Amino acid sequence: MALAQSRLTAQGQISVPAEIRRRLGIGPGAVLEWDQDGDRIVVRKAGKITSDDMHRALFPKGPPKRKTLGELKEGIKRHIRGRHARG
Repeated sequence: MALAQSRLTAQGQISVPAEIRRRLGIGPGAVLEWDQDGDRIVVRKAGKITSDDMHRALFPKGPPKRKTLGELKEGIKRHIRGRHARG
């Protein structure tokens, strides 16, 4: 069962019901994010990003292959050399 309902105006605007505003802790000027999750649309207060959201955004194909300490140090050296190379 839905928490609340809103009606869409001719200008494409909606009002956020008072109960939802209270639950989200939002007021005038608050920013809401809209996201699609399969066949559902999720609305949330901007800035409420979970660690799972971040992980999916950073690693869409799953976690990266683990590297050894030597591989990490070599990568840092290559980066520094490339950044400070004289042209």
